[in-house]
Amino acid sequence: MVYLPLLLFLALYAYAALALGLPSAVGCAYTLASVGCFALYAFDKAAARRGDRRTPERHLLLLGLAGGWPGALLAQQWLRHKTVKRPFRHWFWLTVGVNLAGLCWLARALAPAAA
Repeated sequence: MVYLPLLLFLALYAYAALALGLPSAVGCAYTLASVGCFALYAFDKAAARRGDRRTPERHLLLLGLAGGWPGALLAQQWLRHKTVKRPFRHWFWLTVGVNLAGLCWLARALAPAAA
């Protein structure tokens, strides 16, 4: 059930790419942002364990908003990081929703006009 948002995202992206002609650059951008976001979560988790300076939550949320949320979701599950704090989880899911709304808008804006 945890991975359901990722499966729905992949279905939405596949539809936007195949049916609406969403450029592959969008998929590349999501992949790069997701890898970067996963790495930032891992860095923050390691810093938390060492007691070092942490990554501000707003940076994690902004990178997720910019398309890195799939990587963030995987990092939350695999690294068990940022899964307990309710306010962060609330903001995280809000940014996911905003990002997906932006993806839908972009897909529609870039879709060729119907004849």
